[in-house]
Amino acid sequence: MLTAFEQVLFLLLAILAIGATYAGFRDMYLIVNRGTGQFHLDDLPRRAIHALRVYFSQQTTLKTRRLTSLIHLGVVWGFTFYFLVNGLDVLRGFIPGFTDSLKSFGLLYDFYRLLADVLSVVVLVGVTYFILRRFFLPKKTELQFHDNVLLHPAVKAGGIQQDSLIVALFILMHVGARFLGESVIAAREPDLFMPFATLVSPLWSGLAPDMSVLLEHVFWWLALGGILLFTPYFPYSKHAHLFMAPLNFLTKPKRTSLGEMDKLDFDDDTLEQFGVNRLDQLPKTNILDGFACIMCNRCQDVCPAYTTGKELSPSALEINKRYFIKEHMADLAAGNEVDIPLVGTIISESALWACTACGACVDICPVGNEPMLDILNIRRDAVLMQSEFPKDLQNAFKGMERQGNPWQAPREDRFKWAKGLEFPVPTVDENPNFEILYWTGCAVNYDPRAQLTARAFVKVLHTAEVNFAVLGEQENCTGDVARRAGKEDLYFELASGNVELLNEVKPPRIVVTCPHCLQNLGKEYHQFGGNYEVIHHTELIQELITAGRLPANAYPKQEANVTFHDPCYLGRQNGVVEAPRTVMESFGKSLVEMPRTKTNSFCCGAGGAQFWKEEEHGKKAVNAERYAEAKATGAHVLAVGCPFCAQMFESAKANAPGGPVIMDVAELIAERLP
Repeated sequence: MLTAFEQVLFLLLAILAIGATYAGFRDMYLIVNRGTGQFHLDDLPRRAIHALRVYFSQQTTLKTRRLTSLIHLGVVWGFTFYFLVNGLDVLRGFIPGFTDSLKSFGLLYDFYRLLADVLSVVVLVGVTYFILRRFFLPKKTELQFHDNVLLHPAVKAGGIQQDSLIVALFILMHVGARFLGESVIAAREPDLFMPFATLVSPLWSGLAPDMSVLLEHVFWWLALGGILLFTPYFPYSKHAHLFMAPLNFLTKPKRTSLGEMDKLDFDDDTLEQFGVNRLDQLPKTNILDGFACIMCNRCQDVCPAYTTGKELSPSALEINKRYFIKEHMADLAAGNEVDIPLVGTIISESALWACTACGACVDICPVGNEPMLDILNIRRDAVLMQSEFPKDLQNAFKGMERQGNPWQAPREDRFKWAKGLEFPVPTVDENPNFEILYWTGCAVNYDPRAQLTARAFVKVLHTAEVNFAVLGEQENCTGDVARRAGKEDLYFELASGNVELLNEVKPPRIVVTCPHCLQNLGKEYHQFGGNYEVIHHTELIQELITAGRLPANAYPKQEANVTFHDPCYLGRQNGVVEAPRTVMESFGKSLVEMPRTKTNSFCCGAGGAQFWKEEEHGKKAVNAERYAEAKATGAHVLAVGCPFCAQMFESAKANAPGGPVIMDVAELIAERLP
């Protein structure tokens, strides 16, 4: 189809474009490779299948904004199919009679033309929708940021909008020109397998043959020549996520849960930096996050800190990271030191300490980004290297270091919660042949509200004749507060000591009433040589009901309705959502779900060490937001499965009287037992 001159010109432009594009992607690779750690390519076939499944199904994108996400799905499919379309179109331009040779494939070629025609329209309609949505329809709050959120100057100046417009116009030109070129051909030869191109073909009726051929060449050049002009810009655009997002899923570490943090090895004397201060101190996979970010703000939508008006936006963190890289791309790629702290550049100090470590941003991200882990790694540097952290946390740190609990209460008070019960609670020394170790956690020992949960739970265990024991005064804090607050050296000491004790005790199974203990004992202590089967108390109660060891059917099923709050570290981070519901339903509880529930639950505001510090300034408290949601259900009881959630809601209830009573699931069950 192309003349000899056109072929030579295209090849020259292609060489230049490939060279410039390669240079851009090479810079991206060099920058990502400056990070710490490594890419994870073990079990590569499974990883590749998972990455391709996520890419083609868009299952992560479809979690929210269903209409927009479905339209995006169509654009993804169409744009992906265009890799084949573009390849064949290039061959058609260079090989005389190539189109005729394709006709020999019969129905397969017919299906190809039909699919190309339909997907062209899908892409054009989809991109037009996105342009209208971003620039002309009423402003969408999910595409904006609070005024108090730190943004890179280029973002403030409209960089995202400019980038989106450039890419959208390119896609319209590329796909639109190709579609119009096919309509020119359809004007000469109507084609049933190109219904949309044929529908448009009357635009070219009456054209002289020479003019028709000229238009075909013009549209070919606009479609494929446009690619050569755009690809050098591609590595600098947010739309690099087209390639980087699948790569992100391909190379992420396999975590025991989405909130598992990496271990800092304090026994390694060669380490001089603990935590993250500069960009190149981030793990490689977390630098890659900046290139993979689609800038959709879905993580921002579900962030409890952002929702309640704090300075934190996990989306802004990733966007700022990307624009920071773009600003310093040459130096970073060259290996030059860019000694600019991330605090004050990609995230403000207030935002850093507003994170509740709930994991909602990680769970919702369509491209597998982990902004929460960035924040927790930056906290490590702030605490360990800079000694800059909210002073409220100092008391909690001292308590864990000296008394083994953040309450700073005496160790000898640790087992007082069991006094006055009608039956004894055996320790491991008194019952060395136990089958279940009840790890009570610090809250049970020092918080009167949590003690009600523990007393109710051991009543359940006693009624079901479970052979259990507790550690009593030997038990120490798991260190969750220290780890999430950045005090990793203290966590290292606590975890190492607890693992040594547990390995001596050799518990067949461990049950906890605190999801934070569940996370650390079951999902993070393996880093210290502790591998245990750890379950939540609602899971054990469910087992006992199934085994017929609790008299669930001995009482009439007449209860006030209940709504259940899924703790972040139970539901979203560890996937336990059905057990508490099954338990309550077995005992006749009428459940009323809140709008945000199960793995999409909204945080109570206690996690990420927030329980131990003053909440960052915002429009409202996180616990007030969640309690209001529970109150709006009209439920008489707000059931919980975490002592910190219970305390947060008790505080919220004190400021909003008339709402539901707060009770742990164990309390709801224990009150039905004789």
